[in-house]
Amino acid sequence: MSEVKINIEDAFKQNMSDGSNCSESEPFALQCIDNSMEPEFPVGCIIIIDPSAAIRDGSYVFAKDNGDEYIFRQVKIEGDDYYLVPLNPDYVSFKLDHGFSQIEGIITQRAGKKRSQHKWYD
Repeated sequence: MSEVKINIEDAFKQNMSDGSNCSESEPFALQCIDNSMEPEFPVGCIIIIDPSAAIRDGSYVFAKDNGDEYIFRQVKIEGDDYYLVPLNPDYVSFKLDHGFSQIEGIITQRAGKKRSQHKWYD
C-alpha cells in the first residue's frame, strides 16, 4: 500500500517552523488524502491542527517524518522516545529521530460532510 505524504512548504511557500510568520501558532485545516488513519479519519475528512496544543501520549499529530516530510499519525510516547503510529495496520509505525521537536501540531477536530461526523479531540 502506498503512503501519501504532504510537502507543506511547497503548498504554502513558507517554512512553518522558522518563526517568521506571526500566524504560525494559529490553527489550520487540512484534508485527509489517504486511508492510513482510517477508520477514525476517513479519506476526505477535514482535520483542524493546533500548533500550540500540548502533546500527550495518544494524541493525533501532524509531524515531520524522518525524511523531513509531513505526516498525520497518532503519537505514542515511551520514556524519551516518540513513535508515530497509523490506525490502519497496513501502514508501518516508526520512531521519530528527533523526538517531539518533529511534531508541528495536534489534531483538535475532525469535520465530515455531515454535522454528525464532526468530532473534537483534546
